[in-house]
Amino acid sequence: MRVIWLDETNVLENPAESWETETSLGDAFAALRAAPADVLVVSLPLHACAPAKVLEWSRLYSPVTKVLFFREHGSTEEALGLVKQGATHYFDHVPTLDEVLEKATVNAISSAAVKGTSDWRKRLVGQSESIRRVIETIELIAERRSTVLILGETGTGKEVVARAIHHASNRSDMPLITVNCSAIPENLIEAELFGHVKGAFTGATAARTGRFEQAHRGTIFLDEIGDLPLDLQSKLLRALQEREFQRVGSSDTIRVDVRVLAATNVNLMERVRNGRFREDLYYRLNVVPLRVPPLRERTVDIPLLARHFVDYVCEQEQIPVKQVSEEAMAELVRRPWPGNVRQLENTIEMAVVLSAKRPFLTQQDFTAPPDTATQPVVCTSDSLVALPEDGLDFEAVMGRIELNLLQQALERANGNKKAAADMLRLKRTTLAAKLKSLGELRNRAMSV
Repeated sequence: MRVIWLDETNVLENPAESWETETSLGDAFAALRAAPADVLVVSLPLHACAPAKVLEWSRLYSPVTKVLFFREHGSTEEALGLVKQGATHYFDHVPTLDEVLEKATVNAISSAAVKGTSDWRKRLVGQSESIRRVIETIELIAERRSTVLILGETGTGKEVVARAIHHASNRSDMPLITVNCSAIPENLIEAELFGHVKGAFTGATAARTGRFEQAHRGTIFLDEIGDLPLDLQSKLLRALQEREFQRVGSSDTIRVDVRVLAATNVNLMERVRNGRFREDLYYRLNVVPLRVPPLRERTVDIPLLARHFVDYVCEQEQIPVKQVSEEAMAELVRRPWPGNVRQLENTIEMAVVLSAKRPFLTQQDFTAPPDTATQPVVCTSDSLVALPEDGLDFEAVMGRIELNLLQQALERANGNKKAAADMLRLKRTTLAAKLKSLGELRNRAMSV
């Protein structure tokens, strides 16, 4: 177990050999950034920092590290305040190594004991007040049967919230069935939701179980509910009210026990006023409204989200975990992110795969190669690219052109890979493969 002791007051006369002792806050957090520690012990008082700031920074730089404080003859008020803000323990005497390890281990065991009930929280990365309100709401509604309407802009993580609600509920062992109402052709969506019998329509060569039936005893998530065709809304209303429906082509009624979650990025009440959405369906869906904040309202969470996505992409690609430089992180925090968390995630993925074998992500990994964003491809009357007299590096130039087009498409699609792939007439998997294959070519492209 790696233990770092931040000892600005020099109270440790004979520190244990297994402790790493740092005498300044900057050195302690440099050590944390270099490699996560299991425990950080902080001697109080600090010269130029409030103890609460240490907790805040430790969550940013090393969320897995347990922070313990020490102040000789410390106050009960300070102890309670720091523990409430996330400190693992507060000593009022110089602790021994055994005491530190005991408190850290007891905390780890307690965390493991509740892991089964709190795993869903890992899906909601952040420490901002707005994301805490989302978590608190989920805790209140998870065990209920009430319908939840999840509201938020594109890319804010509405499906992540829906999954968290399901996994926090007493239905978590049963299916979560997701339906994207905008992705299903209008003439097929009724059969998709409620199923059909054999011969119900041309092409129905066999009976099919609908999504509501598949979600029996579990949860159904209706994404982009605002795009549901008007003539189908009355049938959905009955399914929500009575928890029963009929398969297409059948007169038999099927009853289900299902929790309904819905999400939209549009103003449903405005659609009600425009006659595009049923008012009675709106109120049936809007039993418990839950707003997911845009990323611009939770910029404090960007460093945590960035590190989370870096770790995830590295794990998926089976490569060593990369670090994000302070300058690059500051650039990420400054950006507006109109595509919200989804855009941030895709930007991180692109940066990781294009950084090749470098262990650190720098500002250049999050920006287009020099000149490619501003200089157009040189065209002639009979060729797309003019060949210089002294020739060129074919792979580097083509890689630069491809990379620039991919970046333009991703930027225009606010980080949505499917939309970017559609712009380029590519499959989403092809776009992802091209991003990955351009990793080693990027450095060559930047030198051309």
